Formats: sequence, structure tokens, C-alpha cells
Amino acid sequence: MSTYTPDSLADWDAATALGEPGQFPFTRGIHPTMYRGRVWTMRQYAGFGSAAESNRRYRYLLEHGVNGLSVAFDLPTQMGYDSDHALAAGEVGKVGVAIDSVEDMAVLFDGIPLDRVSTSMTINATAIVLLALYIAVARRQGLTGSALTGLSGTIQNDILKEYVARGTYIYPPRPSLRIVTDIVAYCDRELPAWNSISISGYHIREAGSTAVQEVAFTFAHAIAYVQSAIDAGLDVNQFGQRLSFFFNAHNNFLEEIAKFRAARRLWATIMRDRFGASNPRAQQLRFHTQTAGSTLTAQQPDNNIVRVALQALAAVLGGTQSLHCNSRDEALALPTEEAAGIALRTQQIIAAESGVTNTVDPVGGSYAIEAMTNEIEREAAALLARIEQRGGTLAAIEAGFIQREIQESAYRTQQSIDSGESVVVGVNKFADSRPGGVPLFQADAEAERSQIERLREVRAGRSASAWSAALEGVTKAATDGTNLVPSILAAVEARATVGEISDAMRAVFGVYQETATL
Repeated sequence: MSTYTPDSLADWDAATALGEPGQFPFTRGIHPTMYRGRVWTMRQYAGFGSAAESNRRYRYLLEHGVNGLSVAFDLPTQMGYDSDHALAAGEVGKVGVAIDSVEDMAVLFDGIPLDRVSTSMTINATAIVLLALYIAVARRQGLTGSALTGLSGTIQNDILKEYVARGTYIYPPRPSLRIVTDIVAYCDRELPAWNSISISGYHIREAGSTAVQEVAFTFAHAIAYVQSAIDAGLDVNQFGQRLSFFFNAHNNFLEEIAKFRAARRLWATIMRDRFGASNPRAQQLRFHTQTAGSTLTAQQPDNNIVRVALQALAAVLGGTQSLHCNSRDEALALPTEEAAGIALRTQQIIAAESGVTNTVDPVGGSYAIEAMTNEIEREAAALLARIEQRGGTLAAIEAGFIQREIQESAYRTQQSIDSGESVVVGVNKFADSRPGGVPLFQADAEAERSQIERLREVRAGRSASAWSAALEGVTKAATDGTNLVPSILAAVEARATVGEISDAMRAVFGVYQETATL
């Protein structure tokens, strides 16, 4: 629709659909004062090469105003392989930081007090190991009692979306869901301030979904996690307060604002009506947003600064709790320090200079925004119903339904770009043949060799008997159904590696083999 009028909201009741900020259904935001009370957490996703190199980048970001860290791990770490594994060759430290053992994790956070910084870790198949490593480092820093239980941060731990959008899975879906539930249960008991899962629509959108599909498929996965936790005997009013979400801020400015508002309202309704959550905090949709990496272009990379600024503003107007802005050069390489600084300044300018933080939900009541919000909520609910008709989330994943829906959407989007119907400035319109570019990050060519040397030093210096007993404990817990976190924490403190712990679970759970979806 090109023009919205009061007729667009003919059956719309503001009191029911909007409510007040901080009150059910939270359409207008989860806090009464929103950014007037506190601006969003500014995170910058970073990690590359060695733990020492990444530590220097984190310190730089903290010195320049970041108030939350966001860790990127390399593919071997994500897939449960040590840096000297044959399948890790050429990938060590490339798309994130290489972490093999507690010694690497200690270097990664050297000089960064974990009781005073919030850390988000984008990790899924090996999330349980990285959480244990983080706790072990916190203990090394001397944290005990309330300081340890008060650790603040988020672990992504959203394995279901790996099967439909991203691909960094290890084990089959059902044992993987058991691992997720073990993490949720452990954090519910031992780390009450920690967000034990960040259910991600971001990667679903990056894989090619629409805004509606991003909301629906994210919530389908969330429903499976919540039900699994309830089945394990957890209280939805308790663990529901620590659920967090991760969404994409894409190019369609108004649609994105409406998407965030629709998602808040739909999730509050699901938690109240489906799961019986009565605690308002358990009904709230708390989410992190990252600007859309898939919209960045290698051509005319400075244009990406403008794209990111608009996407970030949509996230803020949509009520995000934390935000990462992509850097202008990420279509070409990992971001340079300069590019990361510009991305951070983008957030700071929106917060300090634009004036949007002075008004709670400034777009509320707009004919266009409210009509779009209604439409996205309605269509997402209808798609969730289709998933239920197919036997629920796990059955839909195993049958390839969600994967096919995303693939078909991605194909339609690319066709639209190829035909010129969808304009990408600098690519299929307003192209520039003049040479141009930006300085690019240069990775350390010796990083992989150095990482393997450090790994071998760890293996040579540990107690073989303590290491062996700890890995046997992991195998036993995986086999008998005991919560896995304590045994894995004991293993990392015995200096077992990410790959060794993952192999112990591979031996019990098996390895998932993807089937083609056509």
C-alpha cells in the first residue's frame, strides 16, 4: 500500500494493540521510559586471529565507548575442531578468534574484568564448551560467590537455526536440543543474570528470508526451546526472564521498525497464552540487533556507512536493547580498526545527536507503522500455524520445510536484483567505473602456525590423569543424561580442548548429516 489512512486501522484498538510502554503487549517497548532512562547497549562484534590480537581490539573498543563485548569465533572453534585438526587447515583465526583451551580464553579476556563487562558470544554447536571456558576464566580472575553468579552476558546457543540457515552444527537436532536445555537449566540455577540463549532471526534473514519469515521461524525455534525447558521441569516464569533474541536490521526502513514492534507483541502473546507465563519479564521480548551484512557491497564500500546508519536507526526506533553496526569494509574483509571506529561512532551519533532517544516510541500511532505491524504479526502467526500443522519445529526442520521456504525467498530476492527491479546503489544502478576502495585488514599469515604451537604446549603441560578422568566425566554425563555443564567445566579446567570435548560428545551423540532439500 502506498498511502495509509485511518481506514487502514479500521478495526484497530490502540488500548489493546499498543498499551503503554513497559506494559503488555509491549508493542511500544519493554521499558516505560525506554532510552530516556538508558540507551541501548552498544556492542561491536569482533574477533580474529589469536586471542592476544582480539584482546587488543576489545580493549580499543572499550576505550572508545563500547559498553558490551561481542565475540566472533573462527570456524574450527564453532565446529568443535582443534586448530591442528586436518579440517581446520586454512581456517584458523580467519572469521573469528581461535579458541582451543582455557589458556586461549584467559588471554582473550586478559585485563578485562568479567564482573564489570557484559559479553555476548556468538557460538552454537560448541556453546556449552565456550560457556564453561568463560566461567573458568572468571574463576581465574578471582570471582566467587555473588560476583561469579552475577556474570552478565549472553551465549547464542541457538542450534536449531544452524540446521536451516547457517550450517555450523555438529550433532543431530534432538541431542543438540538436549544440550541447549542443559545450558538453560544450569544458568537458571547457577548464573541467574546470564542470558542462556539468544534465539536468532539474524542468520535466517541473512540466508534470504523475508521479514515475516524471520519472525516466524525464530519464534518456531523459540517455542521448541521453551517447551523443552518446561518438559525438563523448569519454571517458565523464571527461565523465561533470561531468554533473549537476535534480529536483523535490513534495508526496508519502515518495515523493519514494524517488524520489531510486531515481534514484541506476538511473543508476549505466545508466552502468556501458550505457555502460561504470568511474570511480565517472562513475557517480554528482549533482543539484540545487528545491521544486515548481506546488504553490504564490495562496490563503493563507503555507501555501506549510509546503509548501516539507516538500518541502525530502524533498530532504535523499533526498540532494540543492544545494537551492533557493521563496518563499511565487511563485504571485502574483516573490519579494520578505523572502520570499526566509524561503525561505533554511528551508534553514538544516533544516541547523542539525533534526538530520537528523547521520546518513547516516537513512531507509535503512525497509520503506516501500525498497519505494517498488524500485517507482519498476522502473517507470522499464520506461518507458525503452518509449522504446527507439520508436527512442530523439529519435524519441519527434519522434513526440510523451513529450509525450502528460506531458499525460495532468497531465490526470488536475487532474481529481483538481477532484473533491476530491486535497486542496489553502486551495483545494478549508479555504478562507478572509476577505481576506488578502502584500506583492508591484513590477517597475520603466521597466526595458524602460532596457534598450533600454543595448543601443543597446553597438551604437553597438563596432567594426563586429570585430563583423562575429566573427559570420561563428559562421556558419562552425555550417556546417562546428567546435566553436561558441570562435567565440561571440570574438563576445561583440566585443560581439555574444545575439539577433545566435542569428540567425546560426538562418540555418544553421533554427527548430523544434512539431507538435500529441493
